[in-house]
Amino acid sequence: MPIVDNAIYRDGVREAHPVTLDQTFEELRDHGGFAWIGMYRPTEEELRAVEAEFSLHPLAVEDALKGHQRPKLERYGETLFIVLRPARYLDGPEEVEFGEVHLFIGPNFAITVRHAESPDLGRVRKRLEKNPELLSLGPEAVLYAVLDQVVDEYQPVIAGLENDIDEIEDQLFDGDPAVSRRIYKLASEAMGFQRATHPLVDIFAALEAGYVKYQVNVELQRNLRDVYDHAIKTVERADSFRAVLHDALTVQSILVTQGQNDEMRSLSAASIAQGDEVKKISGWAAILFAPTLIGAIYGMNFRFMPELHWPLGYPLALALMVVSCAALYFVFKRRGWL
Repeated sequence: MPIVDNAIYRDGVREAHPVTLDQTFEELRDHGGFAWIGMYRPTEEELRAVEAEFSLHPLAVEDALKGHQRPKLERYGETLFIVLRPARYLDGPEEVEFGEVHLFIGPNFAITVRHAESPDLGRVRKRLEKNPELLSLGPEAVLYAVLDQVVDEYQPVIAGLENDIDEIEDQLFDGDPAVSRRIYKLASEAMGFQRATHPLVDIFAALEAGYVKYQVNVELQRNLRDVYDHAIKTVERADSFRAVLHDALTVQSILVTQGQNDEMRSLSAASIAQGDEVKKISGWAAILFAPTLIGAIYGMNFRFMPELHWPLGYPLALALMVVSCAALYFVFKRRGWL
């Protein structure tokens, strides 16, 4: 349903409940007060009707129709156009969902256009209707209440991100291989949270710059400054999340590199040990080769081999075997092969 709620307020009290926009415009022209029109993904026809009635700027209306705008505040004459990016933390998938709300604030109207479930503007309206003194301040009271609701809804997001970051710190040193992907995902959400909250500083600064010129009620100024203080704390927390996640990613890279180095050292140690074994085997093979060679030559039994008929031939062959083996053993031992 595009038009969620539609009412005329006078002196902080809801005086009329128009069913259609035409009835709202007629009631406002005939009896005064201010209109608060709450819309959820309105059609172009409905927004164009509001544009024509309240002389909204076409560029602001185009932004409200298209959505996907960055948070900002723009002033067109006596009309304020504000874009906010509320957020909520989803416990199930452990992720942050961002919404979008547009506000047109004029002398006798407050128009809210939502493109997502958040923020809960029904709660904002009920809270204001229970406080006629604040609501009697007019459309600017609606602006304050919506800003307050959006900033308040950032607190569960902060708590959820803090919990996720704490879990990441545990995963880092437990060697969980999935931690890198989770860090990247959280960093993306933290970046989105920064983009949603950082422009609030400029929005509140722009509002404050117009307090005197547009004669904003002193009590309303105090309320807006209180929300501003909470917004600054939120921005600071968003910045800290980005920094912590950057550090976590750095630590993860160091741990991965350290693990790779440990693995390379283990492989190197194994390779060295294997080389030592090969050296030993090669050394003993060379030692055994010498007597085998001598035995093979003298074992050929050719008729005219002089040593075959020499009485010292056999002892000489044995001596050669012993000496060659001893010499090779001494050489290999000195070189650390055995």
